[in-house]
Amino acid sequence: MSQLIFLAPSGGTVTLTNADTASTINLTVPATNGTLLIADTFNNLTVNNLTVTGIATFNGTGQIYLPVGNTSQRTASPVQGLIRYNTDGGGFYEGYAAGDWKKFSVTSQSSYTVTYASAAGGGGGGSCNGAGTFYNGGGGAGGYLAGTYTAIPATVYTIIIGAGGVTGTNASNGTNGTNTQIVGIINCVGGGGGGYGVGSSGGSGGGSGGGGTGAAGTSGQGNAGGNATSYDAGGGGGAGAVGSNGSGNYGGAGGVGALTVITGASVYLSGGGGGAGQAGSGAGGNGGGGAGGGANNGSANTGGGGGAGSGGSPSGSAAGSGGSGVVYLSVPTANYTGTTTGSPTVTTNGANTVMKFTASGSYTA
Repeated sequence: MSQLIFLAPSGGTVTLTNADTASTINLTVPATNGTLLIADTFNNLTVNNLTVTGIATFNGTGQIYLPVGNTSQRTASPVQGLIRYNTDGGGFYEGYAAGDWKKFSVTSQSSYTVTYASAAGGGGGGSCNGAGTFYNGGGGAGGYLAGTYTAIPATVYTIIIGAGGVTGTNASNGTNGTNTQIVGIINCVGGGGGGYGVGSSGGSGGGSGGGGTGAAGTSGQGNAGGNATSYDAGGGGGAGAVGSNGSGNYGGAGGVGALTVITGASVYLSGGGGGAGQAGSGAGGNGGGGAGGGANNGSANTGGGGGAGSGGSPSGSAAGSGGSGVVYLSVPTANYTGTTTGSPTVTTNGANTVMKFTASGSYTA
C-alpha cells in the first residue's frame, strides 16, 4: 500500500503516504466518525460496512459475490431488498420482501447434448397419366441430416415437419417435398420431384424420364437421381445412395436411404422412389421410397420419394406422392423435461429419452 485516503470528521481529507513496502501500517480511526477503506496492491478493497447512497455500477465480465451463510446467520433486523445465499438444505438464493424471507425459484443453466436424425418431405414421382408416353423418374428422397447440438435449459426448440411432394399430372414432373427444420439448428431440403423429362433438384434429386439426366441432390443431405437411358426406362430417385439408372426397358430402383439407430433399432429414412419402365419398374429405395410403375406413395414420416408413373397407351398411370418428413430427438433422460408440443411419440433407449416428431411441434429443454 502506497497511499491511504479517508474523510476527516470535520470535512476535507487526510492522506497518509508511505513507501511501497511489505511492512504493515497501523492506523486507528475514531469509531464514531471514521470509515477506513483499505486497498491492496491488486486494487482489492476491503471494508466492514459500506453505504452507497447513489447508483452503484459494477463493470467488467466477472461476477458479484453475495453473502453466504445458513438460516441462523441471517441479520436480526432484515429490511426490504436484502439478497443472500442460504447454505441450508442443499443451498438456495433468498431475498427479504413483504416482511418475510423468500426462496428464489431457479432453473439450472447446465447445457446438455441432443442427438437428432431428420428427413424432409420426399418428392413426388413423375407422371404420365395424360397423353404422354414416357416412362418417368422416381421422386427424390427428402434431405437427411443427423448429428448433435447443445441444448440450453428453458430454450424452446421448434420442429417443422415437411410435407411430401405430390405426383405430377398430365405428363409432368412431380413437385418437390417441403423442408424439415429444427429451427435455428438444421434445415433439411425437400426431395426433388421425379421427372417426366428431367427430374427436379432437391435434398436428393428426382430421377429423370424421357432420356434425361438425373437431377442433383443437396451436398451433405442426399444424392442425384438416376438417368433415363431411353424413353422406356426412367431413373430411380436419389437418396442416401444415387438413384439407379434406367436400363434397357426397365426402370431404375430408388436409392437406398440412410440408416439411423437413434431409437435403439435400425431405421432407414429418405429412400428414393422407383423409376418406371416398359418391361418392368424399379423398386422403391429402403427408407420409404415408393415403387415405380403406379401410384405408389413414399411412406409417411420417412421422407421417401414417390414412385414414378408409367407411360404407354392409352394414357399411362398416375405416380406416387412423396412421404412426409420426420424428426427424432434423443436427450439424456436425466435432462429430459417432458415439455413438448405436437404430440411426439416418446420412448427410451438406454439412458436416453427419444422423441419422434411426425407433426410440427416443439421441445423445451
